[in-house]
Amino acid sequence: MKFTFYIFIFFSVSIFSQESIEARLISKVDLNVDTLISVDNFGTSYYIKDDVIYKKTNIETINYNNLQLGTIESANAFNPLKINLFYKDFNTIIILDNRFAEIFKIDFNTLSEYKSVSHVSTGHDNTIWIFNQDLQKLELFDYKSRITRAQTAPVQSAVLDIKSNYNSCWLLTENYLYTYNYFGSLLKKITNTGYTALAESNENVILKKENALLFIKKDSEKIIPIKTSNLLINQFFVTNETLYIYNHKVLQKYQLKTN
Repeated sequence: MKFTFYIFIFFSVSIFSQESIEARLISKVDLNVDTLISVDNFGTSYYIKDDVIYKKTNIETINYNNLQLGTIESANAFNPLKINLFYKDFNTIIILDNRFAEIFKIDFNTLSEYKSVSHVSTGHDNTIWIFNQDLQKLELFDYKSRITRAQTAPVQSAVLDIKSNYNSCWLLTENYLYTYNYFGSLLKKITNTGYTALAESNENVILKKENALLFIKKDSEKIIPIKTSNLLINQFFVTNETLYIYNHKVLQKYQLKTN
């Protein structure tokens, strides 16, 4: 009887270990940009070429440049009405509207409470998530009132990536993947076993490990591999259940079957 029970357990574990998510190729297109930021549900793409950010629709292409601030370290178009550009060399963030007009400039060097920022992502209302290198804390910063609304406890390892939506923020460090709410409270902590980058969509998380992608469903800690062909993954992001993988030459679009 015990032998039969152990066989059942072994069989169940084997099935579990083989669980994966299918990614069905929809299309691929040649693309030559420095950084692909995102593609929305309407096909509007945001990308960076030679430190100029572009927004391309079916009708037009618009751009914004601020070359005196140097290299764009990161850009976030999660909220297309408040796009943020981070110029790390100048410790400065520019906020753009949907027509790429500059609506806010945050120079952290000139604040009464100086902040040395290494990573930036979008928050709710007039806030942005920033990682304060001096304090080793993630902060929710209100760029209108110039105050910190929330902050986390210090983290003990180097930050690799950051992603957010209006409700939560995910901080990937060399040791852990942290999930925080907009009060700065820790919701979840998962050990990093080799992840180097992440993406988020509808509270679901996709992690990159070497040249593979893994999926963590909202309210779960189970890590499930995504079945893709042997691709070179330089950049990736997810819009709803559509996975985009870019290798600096070709953009591939996949449908994820997560249910």
